[in-house]
Amino acid sequence: MKFSKLSQLFLVSLIGLTVAAFFTACDLVTIDYVFVASSAGSSSGSAGQIYTYAVDSQSGALRSAASPVSSGGSGPVAMATTSDYYNLYVANKGNNSVVHFSIDDHGILAEKDDVTLANTPVSIAVSPAGNYLYVVSGTTSATLTEYALSSGAIGSAAATISLSVPGFSGDTIIPTAVTVLANSTAVYVAAYDKSAYNPGGPTTSNANPGWLFGYSIGSGGALTPVSGSPYQSGVKPSALTGDPVSRFVFVTDFASNELIGYTVLSTDALQFMVNGPFKTGNEPSSIVVDPRGIFIYLTNSLDNSVSAYAIALPTGTPSAVVSLSGAAATATDTEPVSIVVDPALGRYVYTANYLGNSVSGFKLNPSDGTIERTQASPYPTGANPTALIAVPHGDHPLSTPE
Repeated sequence: MKFSKLSQLFLVSLIGLTVAAFFTACDLVTIDYVFVASSAGSSSGSAGQIYTYAVDSQSGALRSAASPVSSGGSGPVAMATTSDYYNLYVANKGNNSVVHFSIDDHGILAEKDDVTLANTPVSIAVSPAGNYLYVVSGTTSATLTEYALSSGAIGSAAATISLSVPGFSGDTIIPTAVTVLANSTAVYVAAYDKSAYNPGGPTTSNANPGWLFGYSIGSGGALTPVSGSPYQSGVKPSALTGDPVSRFVFVTDFASNELIGYTVLSTDALQFMVNGPFKTGNEPSSIVVDPRGIFIYLTNSLDNSVSAYAIALPTGTPSAVVSLSGAAATATDTEPVSIVVDPALGRYVYTANYLGNSVSGFKLNPSDGTIERTQASPYPTGANPTALIAVPHGDHPLSTPE
């Protein structure tokens, strides 16, 4: 009888744990889907893949939400969504394509249409108004192409601009990033002059190496250079973004380990922040402003880390946020190259780690901007992830500082 009672007690305990685990699993609430672009293999011609992950509302942990789908080419390098989050665009360098996918309410992707470019795509952005897709392309020259969008579908090119530095029209300009202001009035392109900055190789120009080109967006998508464009922008600008209310633009300088800030004037012209540039880690590679517009996060690809800054709202000045948990709290897997803040709650930060074949996750403290790693981070992906983007699932108000 004694053994029987112990057996019964064990059985009851086992049932209790099973039921508890079941209900715990049922309590998982997905607040965002994170899409990660990577390759299926390590070879340069490997087919591109898009991996889909669900974000848990309580922990920020990622779990696989769907089987990987083809990116529509090889070597995916960039992604963008429309502001309503129902359309995803993926740029593939292997076949010079930009592929359009629809996103349903469960994070399922369906390929819709595509466009083939004359040159290799580098970076893409969608106007928040949802009417234009911007693509910068070229490995020996820089081109900005604007495509009309209709209900997400990619239409014909509305404008095509070759980027060159005044006075140095023969120089080789390499584009690195593109962004559109939140009010959809202007688009900016970061690029560097390879004729002036070519580590390990010859240089043939004494031009400033880093540049930021700006264009006002007019009727019918007409692009007009803003006053003062192009603007000097360090040595090798690698990523750029604007804030949610179109007051500031921030650029990372990969070569100088700096963050450069600009104030956006009423004409969409840019003005340097007088107390910049601002120190970063080594080789900053990507940047994002949180949905509230009060924190900046960027990846340092050589340091395998994330740097955080608080934005002084009157001036836009970034102030370094000190992690209360020490350097380990901001460490990523190897070579982070892309970063995103979840748009649903604005409480989680994720990085795509190119050599780590993974995504690192962090929980964001909305009071002070510090971050700490999420449960079970990093999360495995396909080979060499290059870009990631997040879309909200359901209606969740943004967290505000406590």
